[in-house]
Amino acid sequence: MTTGIRDKVAILGMGCTKFGERWDSSATQLINEAFNECISDAGIDSSEIDAAWLGTCMENIHLGRSAVPLSTALRLGNVPVTRVENYCATGTEAFRGAVYAVASGAAQIALAMGVEKLKDTGYGGLPVFSVGTFDDQWWPNVTAPGTFALLANAYAARHRIAPGDLRRAMAHVSVKSHTNGLLSPKAHIHKPITEEQVIAAPAIAEPLGLYDCCGVSDGAACAIVTTPDVAAALHGADRAVSVRAIQLAVSNGSEAGFDDWDASHFATTRIASGRAYEEAGIRAPATELDLTEVHDCFSITELVTMEDLELSPIGRAVHDILDGNFDAEGRLPCQIDGGLKCFGHPIGASGLRMIYELYLQLSERAGERQLSNARLGLTHNLGGFPFQNVCSVTILGRP
Repeated sequence: MTTGIRDKVAILGMGCTKFGERWDSSATQLINEAFNECISDAGIDSSEIDAAWLGTCMENIHLGRSAVPLSTALRLGNVPVTRVENYCATGTEAFRGAVYAVASGAAQIALAMGVEKLKDTGYGGLPVFSVGTFDDQWWPNVTAPGTFALLANAYAARHRIAPGDLRRAMAHVSVKSHTNGLLSPKAHIHKPITEEQVIAAPAIAEPLGLYDCCGVSDGAACAIVTTPDVAAALHGADRAVSVRAIQLAVSNGSEAGFDDWDASHFATTRIASGRAYEEAGIRAPATELDLTEVHDCFSITELVTMEDLELSPIGRAVHDILDGNFDAEGRLPCQIDGGLKCFGHPIGASGLRMIYELYLQLSERAGERQLSNARLGLTHNLGGFPFQNVCSVTILGRP
């Protein structure tokens, strides 16, 4: 019988690069930038790391296909190093590997690193994958904005949401994140916008406009995890940030198989979050959680995710968003650092960047954007497309 990993692992230290158009830095330089902050924060020597995980999604000239570049970039002590990839949940997948290693007793101190260099590819959006069986079926006729626009239209039809109300709620999501991002020095974009600007922006895939889509950037983020006893001995129990749950749900293809799924929500998010809440002992997430970082690749994704995570009643997220419930001053702040909308989405780094913000908030080191008495937070990654995707949910807490 499984018992879960609740409070068996603590974060010892974290680091994050500045996200953006990092033409001046290679992937290994970004790795070192994030790691230098992380190892300093952890207060240990790199020789004490027992194992490491590298999360990077796209094959590129910077890193190739193996985990060796992480070991060589950091001169790790010939420890096991594993490369992982799981669509946009890649960074959290690296974190999951490190956490499970510590929870199982296979390692006392483990490193998770996520990194991606996307600007060098020359694409305005995410670059295409190499051709394979899956790609031959889907990629020629599929774009990310197009499929998430279908999600928006399906959601509106399912819940009989007036187009104008949906559009205003989506605009509010983007305005809220841009406002929050102004207080995040490491964000790619620091630019306030208005709902009028969002609604008047050029259409990308109706009803998604330019400001409904997150950007492309370069970046890296990392975490060093250990047992609660080791963390308490090094930093004291008061600073400890413990891992309450990590759950992963991967589509089995049923969403694309003409079953009961109506394209208005994410089945994997509902499954992963339900498992995570059970593992963490959370019964009423809307009242027990203090903040969230969710996968806002598009404004509609954040809107729908509020319902999938049980933070809004089904069909009511539009109203909760317009009421400001998820604003910085609302009952449950979402994307307090600006989210993907302001950081961009270097795929391998995004999941760990979200965890980094929770870590800062829970340890009361978030500076100007610090929330009062934040004790329990959630991150959510969604990779792939609405009809075939992977979802990862992580819950962190203070003692």
